[in-house]
Amino acid sequence: MNKYLLSIKLILILCLSLQAQTSDIQIKVLTEAENEPLLGATVYFEALEKGAVTDFDGIATFTEIPDGQHQIIISFLGFEAFETTIQIPSNTALVFKLKEGGNQLDAVVLQSSRSTRTVRKIPTRIEFIGAEELGEKAIMNPTNISMVLRESTGIQMQQTSLSSGSTNIRIQGLDGRYTQLLRDGFPLYGGFSSGLSILQIPPLDLQQFEIIKGSSSTLYGGGAIAGLVNMVSKTPDEEPALDIMLTQTQALGSTANVFYSKRNEKFGVSLYGSGHYQKGYDPEDDGFSNLPKTTSISFNPKLFYYPSEKTTLWFGLNGTYDDRIGGDITKIESGEDGIHQYTEENNSKRLSSQLVYQTQLDTVSSLEFKNSVSFFDRNLTVPDFNFDGKQTNTFTEISYNTASENTDWIVGANLYTSNFDENDNAPLQRDQKDVTFGAFANNIYDLSDNWILETGLRADYNTDFGFFPLPRISLLYKNDSGFSSRIGGGLGYKIPDIFTEEAEYINFENVLAIDKSTIDAERSYGVNFDVNYQTRLSDEIGFSINQLFYVTAINDGLLLNSTDNGLFQFENAPDEIFSKGAETNIKFTYKDFRWFLNYALIDTKLNYLPGNPQKPLTAKHNAGSVLMYESEKWRIGYETFYTGKQFLSNRTETTDFVTMGLLVMRNFKLGSVFVNFENFTDRRQSRFSPLVLPPHDNPVFPEIYAPTDGFIFSVGLIIKPFGNEDHD
Repeated sequence: MNKYLLSIKLILILCLSLQAQTSDIQIKVLTEAENEPLLGATVYFEALEKGAVTDFDGIATFTEIPDGQHQIIISFLGFEAFETTIQIPSNTALVFKLKEGGNQLDAVVLQSSRSTRTVRKIPTRIEFIGAEELGEKAIMNPTNISMVLRESTGIQMQQTSLSSGSTNIRIQGLDGRYTQLLRDGFPLYGGFSSGLSILQIPPLDLQQFEIIKGSSSTLYGGGAIAGLVNMVSKTPDEEPALDIMLTQTQALGSTANVFYSKRNEKFGVSLYGSGHYQKGYDPEDDGFSNLPKTTSISFNPKLFYYPSEKTTLWFGLNGTYDDRIGGDITKIESGEDGIHQYTEENNSKRLSSQLVYQTQLDTVSSLEFKNSVSFFDRNLTVPDFNFDGKQTNTFTEISYNTASENTDWIVGANLYTSNFDENDNAPLQRDQKDVTFGAFANNIYDLSDNWILETGLRADYNTDFGFFPLPRISLLYKNDSGFSSRIGGGLGYKIPDIFTEEAEYINFENVLAIDKSTIDAERSYGVNFDVNYQTRLSDEIGFSINQLFYVTAINDGLLLNSTDNGLFQFENAPDEIFSKGAETNIKFTYKDFRWFLNYALIDTKLNYLPGNPQKPLTAKHNAGSVLMYESEKWRIGYETFYTGKQFLSNRTETTDFVTMGLLVMRNFKLGSVFVNFENFTDRRQSRFSPLVLPPHDNPVFPEIYAPTDGFIFSVGLIIKPFGNEDHD
């Protein structure tokens, strides 16, 4: 009997000892589509009520997990939650893949935040335009990115020249020079390129757009007073990609875009080329072009090197040749003949380089080095005047990122130089050199599960205009019911140069150089506040709304005033430019349908003028509606946009107008075909007021407040030789 009791005791002791055995384990989480580590995913043991978050390598580490079977749940915003049973200890590596699904916007990591956080956890308000919407806009306008920006709430694309088509971006009613354009975090196309910059960025090799409205100078330096637009390029994947896009318009515009990318274990490459030809187009038959005769060629090759899983080095070149001539159609097509002698010709060449080195120092820290050199050569010719010059810009930056469970840090320093050199034969020499040193630090801190605080400070020093301290602060509240709200503000500045919209409007003729001894840099302050709510009205109907309120003020604004001797000189405004307003964005989803509604109130006052008038060429009220149907086979979009009344510089009030567009695309296994009816109601300024005033040999061009080209019909073909999903 004692033997049996002893045996039972030994068995019980053995079972208890086996049950008490524990293991330290690692669980790795990857994305299913890209097979890349997923930072920030949650791995949760249900029975143990124990969880951990994956690090930069996608690994969640656990200690003292009891041996045996366990039910785990792996989840991440924007991905489908994954539930499975694992055995501890395991004979194989514990690696799991998450599939994208749900609200994918939350899963997007935005580069312009300089953080690895998702949209939902960033206090700074960032608007995101993904690859799908970019593809739609590329179909509507394959030559440049103006369509992407024009149809974003609160953004106006202001055309400054009928003859060249030069166009500036205005965010919340502020001139284009107050918006910083970035590509992959590099400053892009500033200064001399002016209104041509938007026209020389094709969209096909871009993966996403990130738009920050309001002062963003803390992270990106001077110029981001109204906001910034960061364009993120496509990167190569192990699966090869080849997109060929051919487009033809009834206005005799032809465009070809080609993009190819591929990578292996150590190397990757992306190649992009674009060609565009536009015949001079005169829909009114008034003898002057509404679209200039244009020949444009762009190329953008990039080489990627991956020495290890944690390090990437890439180098890219961007080259553009652009020749556009507009004005008298007879002279463009047949040469000068009597009264047919007015044309405006812009010939420009651009070459820029980008070098990026990124390395993961450990699971929570990374280092990045960037350098770019940009060269721009432009020759602007109108009768009896020529403006010819070259501009060279350089940008160098080093930054360090680190993160812990509750906080993210980014610190860095950069050097920006700009050198504009006008042709030595010019009667007015407007050469200008600027050198700016900067250092910055930014912190995002989780105060709790619901409250997140972001603070930052930049200190810039310009060798001519002095020191600029630029603090910023943002606070985010979010909960699990779909509600969130952000409030933030900061300071900004802009180094003055001659390349303003007013100077461009008169082709820089008789414009004096910046007098650095009498002109101060422009300075700004701004505050944004928004609320967001997202829910499902039923199992099939989704709903979201975003309401934004903003205020931005600019002191020492740069004005171009006439002198007694017929010249123009720059001066600082005696009072501020004050812009305030609101933006509303509403989205409904139902099965394959999406409906977007937006409204923008833009109230920009020039307080330095008597009566504090509204800024010219700025509609106070704007609204839009976009209805999309998307299935595997079809993509159909119908757009309606309302632009309210505006004031010209002479205080004349313009008419309001509505434009409409329709896109139809059919997808096949090896590509797509599409037709696009842009502005099919043919709203254009010539229907309301003349675009050109006599005399014919020396015409006067009124300010542009409405579309000038009218209805544009285009057909196109997208070829994907490597194929897509089968849509037959």
